[in-house]
Amino acid sequence: MAATAQQVTDQIDAPLRVLLADDQAWLRSAVRLLLEQEPDIVIVGEAVDTPALKQLTDALRPDIVLLDWELPGLRRARGGRVVMDQLRRVLPKLQIIVLSGRPESLRTAAHAGATASVSKADPPEQLLTALRKAQQSAKMQSA
Repeated sequence: MAATAQQVTDQIDAPLRVLLADDQAWLRSAVRLLLEQEPDIVIVGEAVDTPALKQLTDALRPDIVLLDWELPGLRRARGGRVVMDQLRRVLPKLQIIVLSGRPESLRTAAHAGATASVSKADPPEQLLTALRKAQQSAKMQSA
């Protein structure tokens, strides 16, 4: 069934729905504080481990997941790729931005299919830039 003009407009104007997935409370709090300053971004939930990430992604259907590459449950070999594939089976257009403090993890995440990757040591603007690029990518997929 084709979308009406109003449905398309609603999708374009809808806030960007973000799910935070990190086991470190201080980092989730800092990211939440940063993103709450953006009028068109809504934090829909927070996951502290892989089972919670899967459950919340299915229940909340975010546009973007900010995924700690060291999230409990991802540490084994190929764990990140497997989890990203599982999440995208539920939400094929899901954008996944990987966060990590280790440069080698960022490279691995990119090869595993992450939409983008950002170092936890990067300035906050880097995360916002990655979110905006992912937002544009999601809009292009929806068009």
